[in-house]
Amino acid sequence: MLTQDFTQVTLILRSLIDLPDEEAIKAVKLFQTTFLKRGEFFVRAGEMPKTIGIVMSGILRLYYADSDGNEYSKSFCTENSFVAAYSALLLQQPSRLFIQALEDTKLMIADYAVFRELSTMHPCWQSLNSKIAEFLFIKKEKRESSLLLDDATTRYLNFQAEYPGLETRIKQHHIASYLGITPVTLSRIRAQLRYSTGVASG
Repeated sequence: MLTQDFTQVTLILRSLIDLPDEEAIKAVKLFQTTFLKRGEFFVRAGEMPKTIGIVMSGILRLYYADSDGNEYSKSFCTENSFVAAYSALLLQQPSRLFIQALEDTKLMIADYAVFRELSTMHPCWQSLNSKIAEFLFIKKEKRESSLLLDDATTRYLNFQAEYPGLETRIKQHHIASYLGITPVTLSRIRAQLRYSTGVASG
């Protein structure tokens, strides 16, 4: 009998692709449950990543850190999303990314080499790979264009739209880092938006 976790994995996969029952059974055998405490890492920069994961509960932050210890948030992964250091996996190179749990997180993880082997056996997995690649490309392009073309307030509003409810679960400096601004500027933007909303409603 499938556990609740494996049922959730199947539902996530079926939201993306037409997954036959026999392939769903293979997926159940492929993924294993793992837990990260808040602050623990799924991937560290310099490591050779070996796994791909699906977030069942919790939040992961993907970020870079320079030689001076400055951190630059790239993105966040929340419930029902895939997570991996994809470039490092594909290129078989050490990751330049850190992937860290911002709260206690439950993942279903699979060995990426086995997952790739599975992908050669049925078209549904090739479709999944294409969907993931398309999603990552669109997300990357939207983020790059926003950082180049949008003002800080617009970037903040875009963050709220992309990650609804997330700002109540993570620290302000992580959001500011993602937006490319300081926490002080983020506080000012929030205050201005609260004021303008209050004026509009009044």
